[in-house]
Order: sequence, then C-alpha cells, then structure tokens
Amino acid sequence: MAGQTPSVRDLEPQDVARGLKDGSVVLVDVREPNETAQERFPGAVLVPLSAFDPATIPAPPGSEIVFACRSGRRSVAASLAAQEQGFPYDSHLAGGILAWKAAGLPTES
Repeated sequence: MAGQTPSVRDLEPQDVARGLKDGSVVLVDVREPNETAQERFPGAVLVPLSAFDPATIPAPPGSEIVFACRSGRRSVAASLAAQEQGFPYDSHLAGGILAWKAAGLPTES
C-alpha cells in the first residue's frame, strides 16, 4: 500500500450481501448510534465515524472489509482514513443503506 494513492472501490449491494452470507465480507457501518438504532444492516459491525479507529475493526484473515453508511459519502471517508493509517481497506457499499434497501435487501430495526 505504501506509495499508492488511496482509492475506494464501489461494491454493489448484491455483492456485499453475498459476501456477508458466505463470510468473505465484514460490513462496517460508520453511521452514528442514533442512526443505527433506527435501522441497520444485518450482521454489520458498528464503528461510528465520529469515533473512527480502523484498528478496532475485526478483520478475520482472508476477509474483505467493506464500509457502509446512509448514502456512500461517509463510507468513502472511512475507507480513505483507514488507508491513510496503513490499513488495506479500500471497499465501500456504493449508495449505502439507501441502495441496499432499493435492491430489496433486508435491514434490522
């Protein structure tokens, strides 16, 4: 990663859902607790952007860390922040929970 310009890959909701199901993806929701209390991604790890520390993210060997938020803006910021701290976390859920629900995928409340 050293010397590379940080970049963020857009992942589609269906791809993220498939990865969650087969265990290859760890979905990290960077929305704030008041948001996730209303509606959240099933199985997501909550790491609010206001207290963001990529070192606290559980990253099983071989898994892909994917950031998510409401619309996709904060998840890009989280990915870039993690990369700046030396973590190889370059993926996010394009369109956030809005795209997730538009794709007909389930949420928890």
